[in-house]
Amino acid sequence: MKLAWILWLASVLSPQSADSLCLSTTLYLEARNQSVQGQQAVAEVALRRRDSGIWGDSVCEVVTARKQFAPTLVSPNTRLSNTEAWAESVTVALEAQRNWALPPGERKEIVPGASHFAALAIASPNWRNAYQVAKIGDHTFLKVQNLAPQGT
Repeated sequence: MKLAWILWLASVLSPQSADSLCLSTTLYLEARNQSVQGQQAVAEVALRRRDSGIWGDSVCEVVTARKQFAPTLVSPNTRLSNTEAWAESVTVALEAQRNWALPPGERKEIVPGASHFAALAIASPNWRNAYQVAKIGDHTFLKVQNLAPQGT
């Protein structure tokens, strides 16, 4: 499957299905070589950002916001060809969405407060010295800004 096709498909699905597809795609592109916990942490950052409304009101808007996540950083011709990694990304994305749908006090948070993440061995974003929440696998999770849910 090509990334461009997946993003087109997300544009014609129901919002809930589209968000699951967009989150699965992001986990595959960002963290398919990471542990399940690392993938959960990436999902948590995307879901926290969605709740804030700063990058958009849906997961698809958040992960396709300019230069924020892999879907906008890699070629639209990128093929998602590792079927085992894809299946795991889908499973992790769906479970992350179920977990995030719980009231805030009942959620299992992997990287509490993290608003950003980066593979600092290969990237050097200007916010790299923000408060470090956790390091999981190749990714460092940081609290660059407080992301309060919309309307609070």
